[in-house]
Amino acid sequence: MTNEERDIQRKLRVLQHAEKIGNVRKACRYFGIGRSSFYRWRDAYQKHGEAGLKNAKSIPKNPANQTPAEIVEKVLYLRRKYHLGPIRIVWYLARYHGIKISDAGVYRILKRNGLNRLPRGTRMRKLHTKRYHKQVPGHHIQVDVKFLTLKGKCGEKVPFLIREVRTDNGHEFQAKFHWHVEDLGFRHAYIKRGTPQLNGKVERSHRSDQQEFYQLLSYKGDVDLEAKLDEWERFYNFARPHGAHNGQTPYEALRDKLQ
Repeated sequence: MTNEERDIQRKLRVLQHAEKIGNVRKACRYFGIGRSSFYRWRDAYQKHGEAGLKNAKSIPKNPANQTPAEIVEKVLYLRRKYHLGPIRIVWYLARYHGIKISDAGVYRILKRNGLNRLPRGTRMRKLHTKRYHKQVPGHHIQVDVKFLTLKGKCGEKVPFLIREVRTDNGHEFQAKFHWHVEDLGFRHAYIKRGTPQLNGKVERSHRSDQQEFYQLLSYKGDVDLEAKLDEWERFYNFARPHGAHNGQTPYEALRDKLQ
């Protein structure tokens, strides 16, 4: 006899004993069960016979509250493709798909699918300094280098006056760069040696570029890297939600500040 069959026989004995003595409370006390269980078994037995006494498989209490499969698919795609965290996924779903979901809901989806931990090398690094926030755009501009092979020459454009450029002490930022910047009317300042966190904003920008742009390129087929880089920069500034701006794009944050 299987465990399921023994369980059904036990429930039958309870029902038969209660019917024999005519007292549900005494029968339940004798077998050590609750009266709610007894009535549930009795009703199921009256409707379905012995088949009603089988233990039903557990199901969600409210399956209507389950996240739809298409939303789960989008969450997993953003995690696998771009390594986005829960709050960034919330922003992307709201901005581009009109989907409202909490960051806790996103985390539960990631955990159920074994994606609650990012791959090694992509996790957030702890900061040991307090981030500063300048009230005037252009007060401090952080600069670092990214080595690329591009055809032609192009410069960066910013919609505000630059007052100071901050760099590390790399050889590329020595005398020639320093005096070129000063001749343009900007102040050039070096950060302290061995403290890359003081240029944390540009370092963070480089990491976003690497994770969301460069690592997704196929250099065998991408012959016009400059055009793709220009497209990425437009997306980064005008369409990509940023954690530093609570989900706004840099353009939206600048627009609100100027207004």
